[in-house]
Amino acid sequence: MSQDTDNEILGVVLLVRHGDRQGFYQDPDTYTATGTVITPLGNQQEYMLGSYLRSLYLNQSSPSYLPGMSTGLFNPAQVFIQADFGDEGGVIYDSCVSLTQGLWPPTLSNNVTLANGTRITAPLGGYQYIPINAVNPNLSVTLEGFTNCNTFNTHTTDFYNSSIFQQMAEKSTPFLHSLPPYLNGRSVQLENMWNIFDFMNVNNIHNATFAEALPSTYMAQAQALANWHEYNVFSDQSIGGIGNIAGTAILPSILSGFANIMDSTNPVPLSITAISYKPFISLFNMTGVTSANPSLAGIVNYAAAVALELRQPPGGGEPVIRFNFKNGTSDAAFVTYNFLNLTGDVPLSAFIDAVAPVAVNTTADWCSVCANTQDMPCSPLALATAQGEAAARPKISPAGAGVLGAGLTLAVVVLMGITLVFLGLLTIGKFGRRRSRHPNAFVLKDTSSM
Repeated sequence: MSQDTDNEILGVVLLVRHGDRQGFYQDPDTYTATGTVITPLGNQQEYMLGSYLRSLYLNQSSPSYLPGMSTGLFNPAQVFIQADFGDEGGVIYDSCVSLTQGLWPPTLSNNVTLANGTRITAPLGGYQYIPINAVNPNLSVTLEGFTNCNTFNTHTTDFYNSSIFQQMAEKSTPFLHSLPPYLNGRSVQLENMWNIFDFMNVNNIHNATFAEALPSTYMAQAQALANWHEYNVFSDQSIGGIGNIAGTAILPSILSGFANIMDSTNPVPLSITAISYKPFISLFNMTGVTSANPSLAGIVNYAAAVALELRQPPGGGEPVIRFNFKNGTSDAAFVTYNFLNLTGDVPLSAFIDAVAPVAVNTTADWCSVCANTQDMPCSPLALATAQGEAAARPKISPAGAGVLGAGLTLAVVVLMGITLVFLGLLTIGKFGRRRSRHPNAFVLKDTSSM
């Protein structure tokens, strides 16, 4: 199971958080969100991330260059991109636009020659307009499995009523009761911790008067509490538990990304999914990343990215997955983490065996898991329509599993295709802090109870 730097990269599935934005409110009980807008700082963070990813995966001199990928003009046949278009308004989608600007910058090659011989270059020096699939959570639950999920709301309420929450509320009371001068009337109850932290964080970045007045230890204390709060909301002791719904709902997109990489006829080496912080928490919990790295048990930074690299060992055989994570601008480059309680690159089959059984593969599955029969897309008419369309859809052969879209897919089909590859029935082409001294300081010493 040791990591082999000689493993040849076949493709990568990227999960990316949005960049810096303006103020944002979430209902503490249901996580129903208000809209907000991205800032120029957020655009720049995403652009820089895109430039870094370009240097890594679209640079022929890089050891992680994706074989055959176009390094200049964008080739839509080689890339799939989707972005959450619900949570936080258009911030995630706009962030993804900036990300693609860094990945595929303007090029004079983006031109056309007219019949009269005139050569026309695209505006802005050959700007490339990259297609991004906007995912509306009212139509697809893939990227926001927690929205309108009744059983998830019950999970959140149960957490607020738990003894561990009551103990933390009592422990953090002195700090929380010192915050009203800085919160502009916001509730200082622990249940509201996400909104407390986000208000403080946004103002600490953009409001010089606020940043100067805020005691030096307060931001770190608020973040520690918010990390604890959000980790407990968006995780579960069981890999398929409802607390992990943000992760189980996005799993089909990840599995489809791997299947698309392995498709020998029309491989898609690069898959990009732009999301909020919530699926990161669930996925880190489900894969054991946070149990081995407690510092990651919480809210990932703006412009954070996970790169699930699919690689081929030099001797051939089963492909393996490498788990890389870059926590926004806090990390200069990707850091490789062990996952699934294994060491180094993990066999693809081990990953599938661990996560496929808990993947929420269809709208009907999600409606059942979330006990939702009323909201879109679970209303009787919408669900019947979706099921009717699925029944009328042509059957997909195992060989076609690799070209399934990155929406809600049937994990069993993906498994069938990959299993046939392993059995040799399908052919795959060559892949090519410092501790605060403030009397009200709050520091988490043990995350084992999260």
